[in-house]
Amino acid sequence: MQKKNPPVHLLLLDPSQNEAEKVVSLLRNAGHATRAHRITSLEDLEESLGNQLWDLFIAKETDGEVSYKHCLDQIKSQDKDIPFVLIAEQTAEEFIVKAMKAGVRDVVPVDHSSQLVLVLKRELTDLEARRKRRSIEGHLREAEKRCNILLESSMDAIAYINEGMHVFANQAYLDLMAVEDIDEMICIPVMDVLASESTGPFKNFLKNFTDRGLDDENKESELACKIQKQDGAEVEVVINCSQATYDGEECTQLIIRPEVDPDLEEKLRKFSSEDLLTGLLNRNSFEEQLENFIEKAVNKQQFGVLLYVELDHFDDTRDEYGIKAADNILGDVASLLNKNAKDDFAIGRMGDDIFGVLAPNLDGKMGEQLAAKICKAVAEHLFEVAGKTVQMTVSIGIVRINENAPQTGELLSRALKACNHLREKPETKEGNGYYLYSSLDFDDAAGQAEDMLLALQQALDNNRFKLLFQPIISLRGEGEEHYEAFIRMLDDNNEEITPDKFLPFETHGDLAIKLDRWVILQNIKSLSSHRSKGHETRLFLNITTFTITDKSFVDWLGVALKAAKLPGNSLIFQFNEEEAIQYLKQAKTFSEGIRKLGCRVSLSRFGCALNPFNTLKHVETDYVKLDGSFTEEIQKNDAARDSLKQMVAQLQEMEQQTIVPFVENASVLSTLWQAGVNYIQGYYLQEPTTEMNYDFNEGE
Repeated sequence: MQKKNPPVHLLLLDPSQNEAEKVVSLLRNAGHATRAHRITSLEDLEESLGNQLWDLFIAKETDGEVSYKHCLDQIKSQDKDIPFVLIAEQTAEEFIVKAMKAGVRDVVPVDHSSQLVLVLKRELTDLEARRKRRSIEGHLREAEKRCNILLESSMDAIAYINEGMHVFANQAYLDLMAVEDIDEMICIPVMDVLASESTGPFKNFLKNFTDRGLDDENKESELACKIQKQDGAEVEVVINCSQATYDGEECTQLIIRPEVDPDLEEKLRKFSSEDLLTGLLNRNSFEEQLENFIEKAVNKQQFGVLLYVELDHFDDTRDEYGIKAADNILGDVASLLNKNAKDDFAIGRMGDDIFGVLAPNLDGKMGEQLAAKICKAVAEHLFEVAGKTVQMTVSIGIVRINENAPQTGELLSRALKACNHLREKPETKEGNGYYLYSSLDFDDAAGQAEDMLLALQQALDNNRFKLLFQPIISLRGEGEEHYEAFIRMLDDNNEEITPDKFLPFETHGDLAIKLDRWVILQNIKSLSSHRSKGHETRLFLNITTFTITDKSFVDWLGVALKAAKLPGNSLIFQFNEEEAIQYLKQAKTFSEGIRKLGCRVSLSRFGCALNPFNTLKHVETDYVKLDGSFTEEIQKNDAARDSLKQMVAQLQEMEQQTIVPFVENASVLSTLWQAGVNYIQGYYLQEPTTEMNYDFNEGE
């Protein structure tokens, strides 16, 4: 589950309590829990601003005691950073300009709810960015302090020079030069610490380093030379140069180390930076190069693309041919990447079957051409493994790196999204293709999600839902009638929208709870009416995790059951295994609470966890519905049938009633009977309908 949005602390200026409540409701329906306060007087305004940190101020133009101008003046006097949005009847340009000059961030016409939501989201995003910037500035100051401490305590001799003069030197540098006082070193030109034969080479080296600039990859950053201490002794050293700032001034950092064997140093460098299997850069080294490249791109010094290359079906190949054969394939892929790369490319192994290619000076179109070339090279290559010939393909996600590039983690995330997006397309779901990341694709998805949430809220307000019921049939001859309730949302054209289109609402808990309770109440009414005709029907109701974690739900349900005069054992609340594992403690409490009301509990999509029976040790359940994948698997191989029998037997030892869904044909029934399954469900028996009208006697 994604992290929820934090609550929005909101100040409101509105003469009407009801209108203010509508604004709060608008924000809540847009996915933001609120902590709101309505300003009622000037004293209230001053006190409220002084007592708490606020995220938004929404004011309606009014002629009362407190005007929006009073609020702006008070915010300025207290030096607060609170985005201020004005809701106004007036929409004339002169009025809007005057308001914005006074400090209003935006003016939204009355009753323009959708526009207001977008404006508020924008202001919250901007506020978060400003707060992050201030936080980062604070962290920067702290980091500079720590850097100074590290410089002073470093074992390496480090100095900063500006225009040939020392501006800083740490203790190790002073000790190396046999100088006692930092003030004495600051007065010494850097040339004075070099042996006479090294002054010329160092002068040229420093000039070359400075003239070439930070973005020149070909410049030399190290020089082997001799220094001369104040006591006259000479020492062979290696001087490393880099550009830096000290006290806000541009300068050059010198790190001086004793000269070491270059062959040994190169071996150590390769050992620490290379992937031992493929000879490519390892993940840490590749990400370090990527991070440096992004920094230059943001500073408009470079551009390029990142290719996220993943082998298709590699796990299947490794399982079939073994680890050694898989390693040979990875080595061949690394060679193919090297053959199709230019000298300035960086290529790394990012994971078991994942490679990264950092290609400077390529735009999006050129990146696609490179990806197509790599796909073709891999697809046409014949991999020799275990005496057999194997063909492989790759899927490639491409992202541009320019002045708008995000940080390394987000850039890699975009590359992964592009790769996954490729495999979601019907024509390329098996891989062997490439996809260039575009924020439009994912922004559109986000926009569609927002539209669906709005449609969901409107459907709740106008009861635009349809309830469906599907029978759950006993294989053991019990006469109990069971149905599972489903829901469909109706759009403006009365077309049905399935729950997978409007669920889940990862960041909209209030709306999820509201929908769950609406569904439960409607089903209680339908079930009560149905049972009044002499049926002893029980109903399975699916709920979201927000209801599982809602501490007020059990009390609410007790009142609802009492009002409907419905026995608790007629309702079976169902949630899936993944939710139970993720919210184990809350699921345990929920189960205990509703069982006290006589209700029962069902755990669905069971059997896919590493240790599925562990959940049943903590959460009291009455029914276990196996994951639908079991139904398909048992029709294909004996091992799956044996596994199902063992699972059902173990569940029955734990006194669990078992249900197998997605029964689509008669051929599977004998297998399920032999396995000891209690109940079955599926389109073979009956599809979901608007009425609970299945003839259970005929089903037997």
